[in-house]
Amino acid sequence: MFRTLVVDDHVGFRAGVRSVLESEFPDIQVEEAGDGSEALDKIARFRTDLVLMDIKLPGDNGIQVTRVIKATYDGVAVVILTGFDLPQYRQAAFRNGADCYLYKGSATCMTDVLARVEGAMQARKAAS
Repeated sequence: MFRTLVVDDHVGFRAGVRSVLESEFPDIQVEEAGDGSEALDKIARFRTDLVLMDIKLPGDNGIQVTRVIKATYDGVAVVILTGFDLPQYRQAAFRNGADCYLYKGSATCMTDVLARVEGAMQARKAAS
């Protein structure tokens, strides 16, 4: 089972992403978190393979949480999925360990998310 965590403070957005992922990938388990603290707790308990991380969160922002994830958990991929299409945020995300940066406002956003999830699933299978 491939485990994914969707971290976003908007409940409706999380639920929508979860619904799409579960309908596209039968071998996926999706959890949700509304802030960085909840995300770190769920990663520890859930043994997450992939995190879809918003930047603007209550408490620590998604870039700070990404840095903690990458320093603490080997092999967890982090895709920043945000409404901020700004070069300084993109650079900060990559400096702090993000594997990918996707803009929610892009016309191809969900297609890009699905491609990233599929790629991460294939990489995990190849490593097994």
